[in-house]
Amino acid sequence: MKKGIHPETYRLVAFKDMSNEHVFITRSCIATKETIDIEGVTYPLVKVEISNTSHPFYTGKMKLVDTAGRVDKYYQRYKKKQN
Repeated sequence: MKKGIHPETYRLVAFKDMSNEHVFITRSCIATKETIDIEGVTYPLVKVEISNTSHPFYTGKMKLVDTAGRVDKYYQRYKKKQN
């Protein structure tokens, strides 16, 4: 691998799936504004809408996750074009 192209700021970061509250910790250099305490340790927190614990491909269940109303907007637009 080439030297000097990877960030030096890797640290442990907690990612929280907002659809099912699952939290996993991995190394990342993402900038965060929030923190979370897990087992007495404070980690930077990144909130995600979907992860492997809630994605239909991994769970085998069709669950529609819509936090921003995008699906409803799509259905309204499609309905107008169809008529």
